[in-house]
Amino acid sequence: METFTKAAQFLREVKMEIKKVTWPSRSHTINSTIVVLITTAIITTFLYLCDLGFGRVISRLIK
Repeated sequence: METFTKAAQFLREVKMEIKKVTWPSRSHTINSTIVVLITTAIITTFLYLCDLGFGRVISRLIK
């Protein structure tokens, strides 16, 4: 019985904490997503170019 009481208390506390959360607006979420996608594209391109460059340097050193 005590386990159910503790579980019920925990769920009540979770519900109270969820009510305190301030969720971002739709426009803020969209803007943040765009920033993440652009940043990911830039970093991916940079790493691709580094890999391409290092690959060419290594292949010339091996020849």
